[in-house]
Amino acid sequence: MSLSRTTLGFAALFAAWPVFAADQQPVQRDYPSKPVRVVVPYAAGGPMDFIARMVGRKMQNVTTLVIDNRPGAGGALGTDLVAKAAPDGYTMLHTSSSHASLPVITKSLPYDPVKDFAPITLLVNSVGFLVVVHPSVPARTIRELIAGAKAQPGKLTYGSGGVGNVMHFAPEIFNVMAGTQLTHVPYKGVGQAITDLLGGRIDTCFGPPTILLPHVKAGKLKALAITASRRWSELPDVPTVDEAGVKGYVFVPWYGFWFPAGTPNQYVNRIRNEMAKAMEDPEMKRAFADQGFAPASSTAAEFAQTIVAEIEANRRLAARIGLTPE
Repeated sequence: MSLSRTTLGFAALFAAWPVFAADQQPVQRDYPSKPVRVVVPYAAGGPMDFIARMVGRKMQNVTTLVIDNRPGAGGALGTDLVAKAAPDGYTMLHTSSSHASLPVITKSLPYDPVKDFAPITLLVNSVGFLVVVHPSVPARTIRELIAGAKAQPGKLTYGSGGVGNVMHFAPEIFNVMAGTQLTHVPYKGVGQAITDLLGGRIDTCFGPPTILLPHVKAGKLKALAITASRRWSELPDVPTVDEAGVKGYVFVPWYGFWFPAGTPNQYVNRIRNEMAKAMEDPEMKRAFADQGFAPASSTAAEFAQTIVAEIEANRRLAARIGLTPE
């Protein structure tokens, strides 16, 4: 029996209507039908710009990712912008593991880092931080660095990009696990910390490998270890911190994407799957490896668990080192 014209007409009408998710957000069948804004809560030119632009290039057949840099308040300004955006799938947040440290160092964030966001994917991990020292520091290994630090507690200094920055937390976790007292010297940015390290005004830092590598190769800094669970291909003779004597130590910054809370799951899954597909491309893998990144492409649920666990770990660390929110 054939369908009547009236039945076909109703079928066409219903197909054109948006469906609704459990949270009653309208779901477009042709999503995404326009460019998606990607808010990066830091100044242009950093690793997050690189990640978003590379992924956007591979997703051009799906949508256009428009990068919107909104620096301020240590990343909280741009993050809050996304938290308060319409959950329609056309505004995304792209930031780093600093999303899990801001709640620890900031007394009153204008958003909830868990409840106000819908995690999409933890897209890439860093290959770890390089532990480097100025040539004037006599240590040639992690064990020697620990011995020197214990012999004169508080004398050896390390630089970071600011209080609560990942370059702050990595050495403090090291202090806890190695029983040392390296003294923190915060700067307003990573560049300033590395400049002072090169000038010998501070002794060490745990920093971005691609930035530090040229200085290591030029003999201006000594690389003692990498903070990841495996060695870095660019410096295969440099051991991990775990191998070098601090068993169980691993610190790997990560980078991911979020929608505002309430965004339909269909949109979350669509974007997550397209990003994962992009990261399978050999050209992408090479480009990311050259910049010190390793693909991760977690599911939304896995990413949500990572965020909650890391916020809690950061809170425990802050309590142990006496870091109070400001």
